[in-house]
Amino acid sequence: MPNESPNTAVFDIHAIARNFPAAAATMLIDTRLTDEPHASARVFRAYSPAPAHYHATCDEYLLVLSGRARFFLGDAPPFELAPGQLVFFKKGTIHGMPEILEHPFVVFAVDTPRRDPSDVIFLNPSDGTPDSFIQTQHLY
Repeated sequence: MPNESPNTAVFDIHAIARNFPAAAATMLIDTRLTDEPHASARVFRAYSPAPAHYHATCDEYLLVLSGRARFFLGDAPPFELAPGQLVFFKKGTIHGMPEILEHPFVVFAVDTPRRDPSDVIFLNPSDGTPDSFIQTQHLY
């Protein structure tokens, strides 16, 4: 369990990442660390490519912790993401991950304001739903 009080918390991100299963029925599994109205923080593991989508309600910061993947933002060509790289994009920005190059691909994410788990809008609705996109796993 994280070390926490009503106003603080300390999380072992590596332990959380090790706790993700080897396979998943959804594209991603996440663990929410904080879930405040003004921002939410989470760690997620991607298991399969994520088709083009956007979020209508929040900006997003993604810090790669492990693995490598090809990622795109808007109309720009895909680029490689590796550990230590931080990506930021505003709400409404179309983004996706057409290929995971090295597993496990684990990311620390901050959404401002808080992103409701159902706020994922696929450009092609047949690519998925919020339920097929992400599953939340509780801490430890």
